[in-house]
Amino acid sequence: MNTCLLHRALSPAAGQLSLLLVAVSFAASPSASADKVPPALTPLSANCQESIPDLYRRVSQAVVSITATSINPYDSFDRMVRQMGSGFLIDPSGLILTNSHVVFGQQIIMVTLDNGVSLPAQIVGADPLLDIALIRVAPHDSGKLPAVTFGDSVHLLVGEEVFAIGNPFGLDQTLTRGVVSAVNRILPGGSWSVREPLIQTDAAINPGSSGGPLVNRCGDVVGINSSILPEAQSIGFSIPIHLARSVMPELILDGRVIRPWIGIQGQLVSAGLKELLRAPLADGFLVEVVEPRSPAGKAGVHGGDLDLVISGQPVLVGGDIITELDGVPLSDGEALSRVIASLKVGQTVRLKLLHDKEARVAEMVVVERPLLPGDVSPKRTVSPVGSGAPQAPPLPFTSSRRAL
Repeated sequence: MNTCLLHRALSPAAGQLSLLLVAVSFAASPSASADKVPPALTPLSANCQESIPDLYRRVSQAVVSITATSINPYDSFDRMVRQMGSGFLIDPSGLILTNSHVVFGQQIIMVTLDNGVSLPAQIVGADPLLDIALIRVAPHDSGKLPAVTFGDSVHLLVGEEVFAIGNPFGLDQTLTRGVVSAVNRILPGGSWSVREPLIQTDAAINPGSSGGPLVNRCGDVVGINSSILPEAQSIGFSIPIHLARSVMPELILDGRVIRPWIGIQGQLVSAGLKELLRAPLADGFLVEVVEPRSPAGKAGVHGGDLDLVISGQPVLVGGDIITELDGVPLSDGEALSRVIASLKVGQTVRLKLLHDKEARVAEMVVVERPLLPGDVSPKRTVSPVGSGAPQAPPLPFTSSRRAL
């Protein structure tokens, strides 16, 4: 995986991460505190008693090594660049789930099965934003290929035992053991267009592990190992398998995930922002950036032109404020989320805008979101073949912004 060193640990829109400090007073009486003890939580995999060696032998049969090659015809000195990652068979017909950053944009993809047989693969579909891809190989004989079983990542519990299987640094079929360190972890640096809650684990994930499975104590896949945090120990991230399964039908049918796009980035005007700016801002969505060649740009929506830093957070002010979208006031986060979820490609929308106390209406047609610069992020946890590991880029700033 490119070790995004986030090694993205990479894809889809980061939401606002905030720490809410709450002072809680506890009753001094032991009986009173005992009444507040929450019920015990039992992992769904608690009853699985298969030995770890047996679990490994069973699951590793479906784990594959992927070597992907990109060709640059304009660089005669270093024309071919190879990288290694992992993947796992999800269907006996040869369908393999992996990370987009392992295979997307690569001209040659070779898959090595657990039995050592190497087969060419073709991309079925890929989504760089979620960092999910499907590739396919043809079975090398008339028999069926082994496949994994899917687990439940929705009800995964912190502290639950998990195992990562992959090919770190080209070391085939390596198993590492750990626990779920956190769930619903939103990373900095993701696209503002997609929220991707990840599984955090201390099971070792290294370059070359990208695309391999994270399995629970039953050997069921609960995540796709995707990235690591640079300069940290025992902090890795996996894409929840339920998220991957939700987009797999679209990847198989269309080869991509189709998303509506207006082309604006910004944030809701909060009471705190009004107080800090001491300006009479209207309630609504503050447009900070209008993306080039977007429907919003063509309709004349204005982005911000004054860069401020408020409590360490950069904010572009001076742009339009969207007070309504198709008659729906954008007064809070729930209303904004509902509006974003309702957008469809081909739909005509009307934005009620406010700028310098002047109101106007802009009308535009929602289009399919194109692949934008930054969608294909630096490689996360792929292992380069024949060269040293890539250096980590600086971590991007994390914010509360949203994109439409």
